[in-house]
Amino acid sequence: MNTLRKHLVIAFTAAGLFGAAVGAQAQSTAAPAEGRHAHAMTQEQRAAKKAEWQAKRAERHAQMQAKRAEHQARLRDALKLNAQQQPAWDAFVASMTPQKRGEGQRAGRPDRAAFAKLSAPQRMERHIAMQKQRTTRMEARLAALNNFYSVLTPEQRKTFDEQSKHRRGGRHHQHQQRAA
Repeated sequence: MNTLRKHLVIAFTAAGLFGAAVGAQAQSTAAPAEGRHAHAMTQEQRAAKKAEWQAKRAERHAQMQAKRAEHQARLRDALKLNAQQQPAWDAFVASMTPQKRGEGQRAGRPDRAAFAKLSAPQRMERHIAMQKQRTTRMEARLAALNNFYSVLTPEQRKTFDEQSKHRRGGRHHQHQQRAA
């Protein structure tokens, strides 16, 4: 009786494993037909997907601009700036506004295929050149910040320092929680 039970258990286990293997094989062969992979997409599907991605990107960009403007308005209201401080504020805000594509932020950046064709020293030279451009932009921002900070009163400086302390860098740090 025990051997009969053992044989039944083994047979059912083997049948279950066979069924799972056949199901997995059916799913893997059906995936390209369902359009899950990019190489199985038609030109129209690719164009529609690209248009959808661009629309989402434009929406995120608009949301980020709205949040930036809202933050700047709150900071300006909290600082209670006078007319003499306004030009320094305007220069500071202009320096903190991200550049549009083609204005230096991504200008001259090669496409991936061209970048991959470069030798290792040439790629490193390009990286260094891009880092120098970033440093130049940051130095311009620092100059505008120093100019603006110099026209603030001690109370305004305290407010500015307190509010800027909670602001963590740009898009790369949004997932982190703010310190309390």
